[in-house]
Amino acid sequence: MSSTNLNDQIKTVLITGGTGLVGSELSQLLTTKGYKVTHLSRNPTQKRYQTFYWDVKKGEIDEEAITSADAIIHLAGAGVSDKRWSESWKEEIYNSRINSTRLLKEKVQALNPKLKHFISASAIGYYGWDSGGELVGEESVKGDGFLADVVDDWESETDQFKSLKIKVSKVRIGIVLSEKGGALVEMARPVKYGIGAPLGSGRQYMSWIHITDLCGIFAHLLKMGLEGTYNGVASSPATNKDFTKSLASQLRRPLWLPNVPKFALRLIVGEMSDILVGGNRVSSKKIEGTGFNFQFVALDHALQDLLK
Repeated sequence: MSSTNLNDQIKTVLITGGTGLVGSELSQLLTTKGYKVTHLSRNPTQKRYQTFYWDVKKGEIDEEAITSADAIIHLAGAGVSDKRWSESWKEEIYNSRINSTRLLKEKVQALNPKLKHFISASAIGYYGWDSGGELVGEESVKGDGFLADVVDDWESETDQFKSLKIKVSKVRIGIVLSEKGGALVEMARPVKYGIGAPLGSGRQYMSWIHITDLCGIFAHLLKMGLEGTYNGVASSPATNKDFTKSLASQLRRPLWLPNVPKFALRLIVGEMSDILVGGNRVSSKKIEGTGFNFQFVALDHALQDLLK
């Protein structure tokens, strides 16, 4: 792991998935830190950031996007919870990550071997559906299940950039909390209407992170030139029951209903119910050991900030 400060060497950062929940916030943060941020998109019409065309399925990228970049932050990928997990959607989840990473590597190899840093999103799904109360870290063994297999292959594809003598970082992202979308908005909706309830046993762990801290981790890795795999989670995972209680408290709503049983979730969302009734208690010690300081350590503090 290198601790060289590359901030003065990296001027332009190309972000894939730059208009998504995390990408939008990260683009703004990096801009305030003095970086030039560019995006890749199938419909490059936005004006806030210079945006270049790409189409993963066609294997096409505007070459200038690659040649102008000093670093790439790769966030693009089909949303895991966007649709019910049909076989075709599972294939899309897999291919959107593997093929996009492979395409970027091929283009960098051909056009910009002087790229300094490739940082890719990953996911705590690497640790499997449910690792119980065990605290898992970056050195823990891969878990079982569809998402674990996707993440393992995704990270292996990301590591191919090392063959080009480029620094590689991977951020295994937990449950991202944002008031603009994602898990928090979906979880808050039933609670607001007084029909919120813990899922399954309620004892499964939710390793969450405030979106401000997640973007801060990406910026920290970029600035410090850090290589390796890091968990993008806060230091205080909460059980699903405690998370739901804290959410109800912040929203000033009661929780009257019993837990939603696993079989009911299976009927509603199919195989994806596994990630709702399972969970992982994930460690943040490695990223903290690099000098990164979280702004939001306590769940109540994070929810208070986002739901104010």
